[in-house]
Amino acid sequence: MRTFQELERLVIQWSKDRRIIPNAQPHTQLLKAFSEMGELADAENKCKPLDIKDGVGDVLVCLINYCALRGLTLTACLDAAYEEIKDRRGTMLPNGTFVKEE
Repeated sequence: MRTFQELERLVIQWSKDRRIIPNAQPHTQLLKAFSEMGELADAENKCKPLDIKDGVGDVLVCLINYCALRGLTLTACLDAAYEEIKDRRGTMLPNGTFVKEE
């Protein structure tokens, strides 16, 4: 199986080969990601595992393109988010509420 970074590079190359990068605008890729999120939510509501898998992948492709157009990588953004949350303490309650430890 490929690493996430390898897949990120392959998606960027695929997008460059099709001129999505540099011809798309960041906001259009962000809007496309929201559209794909809607399809993912629909697949979740209908409990369609193959469509869920496809939907998650489509959202990630759009986010990778968005980041590339902004001079970022999704991996770097994820790393920054992890650094921000890694020391947070707390727990998720059965009702879905996250309670931070003070």
